[in-house]
Formats: sequence, C-alpha cells, structure tokens
Amino acid sequence: MGVTLDLSRSQIADAKPSSGPINLAGLTREGLKAALIAGGACAPDKARMRAAQMWRWIHHFGVTDFDRMTDIGKDVRAVMADRYVVARPEVTERQVSRDGTRKWLLRFAPGVEAEAVFIPGVGRAGALCVSSQVGCTLNCTFCHTGTQPLVRNLTAAEIVAQVQVARDDLEEWPSPAEGRQLSNIVFMGMGEPLYNLDAVSEAMTIVSDNEGIALSRRRITVSTSGVVPQIGPLGTKTNAMLAISLHATQDELRDTLVPLNRKYPIAELMAAIKAYPGLSNARRVTFEYVMLKGINDSLADARALVQLVRGLPAKINLIPFNPWPGSPYECSDWATIEKFAAVINKAGYASPIRTPRGRDILAACGQLKSESEKIRASALRQAAD
Repeated sequence: MGVTLDLSRSQIADAKPSSGPINLAGLTREGLKAALIAGGACAPDKARMRAAQMWRWIHHFGVTDFDRMTDIGKDVRAVMADRYVVARPEVTERQVSRDGTRKWLLRFAPGVEAEAVFIPGVGRAGALCVSSQVGCTLNCTFCHTGTQPLVRNLTAAEIVAQVQVARDDLEEWPSPAEGRQLSNIVFMGMGEPLYNLDAVSEAMTIVSDNEGIALSRRRITVSTSGVVPQIGPLGTKTNAMLAISLHATQDELRDTLVPLNRKYPIAELMAAIKAYPGLSNARRVTFEYVMLKGINDSLADARALVQLVRGLPAKINLIPFNPWPGSPYECSDWATIEKFAAVINKAGYASPIRTPRGRDILAACGQLKSESEKIRASALRQAAD
C-alpha cells in the first residue's frame, strides 16, 4: 500500500549564483572549491582545506544545516548560510511496496521530475536504482518509461541527490563502514545513461569518494540498451560494472523491442562488449533479458542466447515482464522461464530469475514514469473523451 511523506528540505537550488544561493550538495571536489571561492567564503589558498571540511559534512555525515558543521568557525558558517545551501530536491511522493521496495518521485524543477527506487535484499544488502534522464528517447516497446518523451538529461548533482534522498529516508548517515542497507547502485532507472555519460561519470566520482558516501565502483552497475560508441568510454571513464539490456538474439526482433538496435545492431554491440575495459571472470558483463510470452521465450531462443554470449565472462538476468497500463505484452509463464533458465545454466552461465519487486507501486523494472507525465497523459485522454 502506498504512503506519502514529504521529506523535502527546500526546493532544489541551481548551482549557478544567478539563480540564488549556490547549492553545494552535489558538486565535485573541484566544483566545491570553485563555488567557495566564487561565493567569497574563503580565499583561494584556503579553498582546498575548506572544501575538504565541507565535503565530509555533506557526503559522509549527510548534513544540510551549516550550524552542525562544528569544525568550521561560527563566523564562517554564518557567511556560508547567507551565500549557499545544501539542498535536496523536493520529494513530491514517497511510496512503499508490500515487499519493502521504496520509490521516490523527485522534483528538480517545474516539470522536471524523475523516480528513484530502493530495493532491499539486492546486491550485498540493497540496491538503489537511479535515473539519468527525465524521460527517454529509446522507445523500447516493453518499457513504460520509454513511452515518456525526453525532457532533459539530469545533472551530476541531480543524480547524486537521488542517493542522498535515499540515505535520508533509510537513516543511513554518517556513511557506515559496515552494515549498509544501500550497498549497490544501478543506473537502470529512467533514461539511457550513455546518452548522459559525462554527468553519470561525475556522479560516480562523487558517490565513490572514500571520504564521502564511499561506495565501491565494483558495486555500481551501468545498464545500456546498446549505445555502442560510448561503451568503451564508459569503462575507461568510470570502471563501472556493465549491464546490457539485450532481450533478443536476432536483429529482426531486437529492432522491434529495442529500436536503438537499428542503429547499432547486435554484431556491433557484441564487439563493443568484448572490448570493454577490465572485462574478466571477476568483472562479468550482465545481460538483461525480459521474458515476453510467445515473443522471445522459446527453448530455441535460449539456445541462441547461449551461442551469442559464448566465450564472454557473463551472467544472464532473466526478468519476468512487469505489466503496465496499456502494455502490449504478457509475462512468460513461470514454467517457461524455468525451462529457459535451465538451458542457460546447463551451458555454464548463471541465469538468476529476477524476482519482481515493487510491482504494486509501479516501481519494478520497466515501470518507472514520472507522475507529472502520468497526470498530463490522463488529462489529455479526458479532454479527448
């Protein structure tokens, strides 16, 4: 059953001085130093030291009140409070699924909303599924998010803010060395991360910093539908774990399910995966394969999938299709999914069947879509009627 709780501290502030106080919450270390100098909070020769203090308060302790930054003098704190904020985006809706999954709808600016989802019991302890764009351009036919037009890329600060909001709600400040609830991050929310690689890379630098949130890059996975030219740069820039939203082994079918395949067909995609920096048995690529009844779930499809990934250090996540209003597909029968998995397992590949989580709050894989877009679509239908 969904519940709503307003966790907002203030409307998110743009990091530009012209729009009001500078928001320090999602800046890189270098950005933080530059902001402190630009705002006149410290001299350039003191900026490195002051930024290090601020960094720890913001990213290790999760503090949003300058008065709590007790190793900074009161006079300096007063100046900072006058010229800066450490703000979160507005949480316009918070929902909790029967299975413990939590979903937040975050408003970064008027008409700019995205969803983030925390899934307990995934990864080492729990995974946060973050969005990299508002909307999406890929139009994958099985994906609810793909029916929402792209509004814009999210900034690195807005991506980091999703992690901060989740940790606020989980009461997980300061950053725990052990016993984390939020142990993994997956870029599997709204949008295609490789169409926003610079911001994704910058956000990863912030959340993996050892003096802050301190999440290992090996616990951060970036999923792509196959933006081939950016797969190599993703590995070089981020050292992230790679996941591929595959869903078909033949170009003809994948052209329909994942239209991006028409630009970057399977042969080109597989070549880019094989060249991914650091790929090894310890750093396997994950192939995501949604199970669609009568579409891609035959035993012949399973054997073709094994043949396609042969020789790669890989695992294959089988994802029961999560329905959404108006979706044209049905989920494969459970017996069919198990037989499909058995073929893959027999070939020596791990093929976990992903347990659907958060379906009752439309938080499951492929179901995310910002509330403002849902409301606009509803209003348009009513007007048409």
